[in-house]
Amino acid sequence: MSFFNKILASAGIGSAKVDTLVSQTVYVPGEELSGIMRIKGGKTAQEIGKIDIELKTEYIVEHDDKKNITTCCIARVKASDGFHLNQGQELEIPFSFRLPLETPVTHANQPVWLGTALDIGMALDPTDRDSLKIEPHPYMSTVFEAVHLLGFRFSSSTCERHPKLGRGVPYVQEFEFAPGPEYAHDIEELELIMQLEPEGVHVLVEIDRRGRGLSGWLETAFDMDERHAWLSLSREELSYGPDHIADALEALIDRQLR
Repeated sequence: MSFFNKILASAGIGSAKVDTLVSQTVYVPGEELSGIMRIKGGKTAQEIGKIDIELKTEYIVEHDDKKNITTCCIARVKASDGFHLNQGQELEIPFSFRLPLETPVTHANQPVWLGTALDIGMALDPTDRDSLKIEPHPYMSTVFEAVHLLGFRFSSSTCERHPKLGRGVPYVQEFEFAPGPEYAHDIEELELIMQLEPEGVHVLVEIDRRGRGLSGWLETAFDMDERHAWLSLSREELSYGPDHIADALEALIDRQLR
């Protein structure tokens, strides 16, 4: 192989390519993700240091009334040790790992993707980005159904910086709901943050109260119109279904509105 081709490969031109294929199109947090990486050698033989797979998302950082989007690596997995890749050689490398429970749901265009990178000495790393669709965990779905039974309508979802609640990641995913007729007079917005556990889910319920009169204006002006409380639901409680969870949520909301 010519010296010229080696120079091109070191600049990322004509070097190895990687394509990542996952075994299914939809996942939920905590589920096993598996797939294969197809690697094709370039115009010259190359030494591959290792192959890493990164599970990534984005979250919002707010500072001085400005919002910036930051990329976060939720998990990083070594898929392969180093090896020699011949010119034009094609390889398939299987991989699998469990999605962390903190993996965001991809509602409202929240991105989640796999980034696969080849570690090639003196070369620009050939990378591959593959978007994933993440649906709510069954525990979360039960809570969402309960919220719907109370007349609330899903309005938006974002991941925002909150290292204290993030449990290993610097963000939390917030789910916002608009009230139906029963609560429209008292509630501006209902917001949920969920912390999944193998045996249940902790739900932070935040109520943005609708201001009325002078006292309501003062509450809004000093951010006193928000009330929040935790609701911890075990696997057994969740198995009773959305109606049971709706009763628990309704009782919590009514307490916060007193």
